[in-house]
Amino acid sequence: MPQTKIVLQCSKCQAQNYVTSKNRQNVPDKLKLNKFCAKCGQHTAHQEIRLRK
Repeated sequence: MPQTKIVLQCSKCQAQNYVTSKNRQNVPDKLKLNKFCAKCGQHTAHQEIRLRK
């Protein structure tokens, strides 16, 4: 399976809080989830960015 690792970045403070994976064949668009940001102290939208190698 073409699972790729991605990083979820807070849209408010730009902190990179979560690392996850997704299947690019099933989910071709950028992932956007509401997650808790420890730096902001609240639930915010987190967007997918590429994992740096």
